[in-house]
Amino acid sequence: QVQLVESGGGLVQVGGSLRLSCAASGRTFSSLAMGWFRQTPGKEREFVAAIGWTGDLSYYEDSVKDRFTISRNNAKNAVYLQMNSLKSEDTAIYYCAAEAGAWKAKNADAYDFWGQGTQVTVSS
Repeated sequence: QVQLVESGGGLVQVGGSLRLSCAASGRTFSSLAMGWFRQTPGKEREFVAAIGWTGDLSYYEDSVKDRFTISRNNAKNAVYLQMNSLKSEDTAIYYCAAEAGAWKAKNADAYDFWGQGTQVTVSS
């Protein structure tokens, strides 16, 4: 079992930056692929970014590719999402997720563990 806790969300103006953190429990963190997803009311949860077990592979949704950076620190059991040049359409609840089995990086249904989410609001 893995427990995930997100932090770092908040209110920011268009063009600003936020850094989200996800803290994981257990000693098996280094064997988990990690992802960030986001969701707004009435919409399906969507992929944002993902990173492999060792951090050598990463993937991004096209709309955030040049603005967001996913990283991980296995020694600290943590994964991060640096968000720059934020836009109003980035407003959502952001969720951290972990996959222990076969990795389908962009598919929310493939992930085994989820955090409770952190709210990001980007205002004009």
